[in-house]
Amino acid sequence: MKIRVLGCSGAIAAGYKTTAFLLDDDVLIDAGTGVGDLDLSALARVDHVLLSHSHLDHVLGLPLLADSVLRLRAQAGRPPIQVHALAPTLEALRQHLFNGVIWPDFTRLPSAERPVLTLHPFEVGQRLNLGGRMIEVLSAAHTVPACGFAVDAGGGRDHAHWVYTGDTGPNPLLWQRLAQLRVSHLVIETAFSDEEQQLATISRHLCPAALGRELAQLQGEPQIHITHIKPGEVEAVMAEIGALAGARRIAALRAGQLIEL
Repeated sequence: MKIRVLGCSGAIAAGYKTTAFLLDDDVLIDAGTGVGDLDLSALARVDHVLLSHSHLDHVLGLPLLADSVLRLRAQAGRPPIQVHALAPTLEALRQHLFNGVIWPDFTRLPSAERPVLTLHPFEVGQRLNLGGRMIEVLSAAHTVPACGFAVDAGGGRDHAHWVYTGDTGPNPLLWQRLAQLRVSHLVIETAFSDEEQQLATISRHLCPAALGRELAQLQGEPQIHITHIKPGEVEAVMAEIGALAGARRIAALRAGQLIEL
């Protein structure tokens, strides 16, 4: 099982892509601008998309993906791409994205009977079986309904998990659940520097000081990957994180990085 980092930035600039991860070759976890780094054949192999929440930097690749692969998947007789998300996230897609104004409704194209996308709600705590891979929906605390994901690496009684927090502020429920799992990799956001701590609090993101308080609740010694830093701020944010890291293994996530489970 492999996870490829397509994008991990909080915004865009040359060399920076917003959040998207590719699990093996057929499951997208979030669909930010990083999706555009996949070639057409790779895009056409995506069968499932998991969305953490409705914000543009995490979903804007989805309508363009649908448009790119519609003809290829129809010619190959492939089933619709299944989009999995919290019910409010799916409703936001229907109202604000696939509404015929911002973008065509690809949940009804090329036909209502056989669209390129279908929408499937899940709930926090639910475990999804996608081709034999178990993925648990984790809680997140953000300005809109949001979640994270734990990908079960399998292979044993006490098997490890790759955990992605999604966009979140302080969230005790997350650490309560992670205490029950063996976490090998934790992808956690730190969207702002401590200088912008007030903005982080208002927007329900983390800054290094808040990250330190969150990680104090983490058990075990997983590899910690920092995501969602804004372009141009990586060095400053990581310097602040380094000052509080202690013995923990913490590094900034990189687009193109491959994590094997």
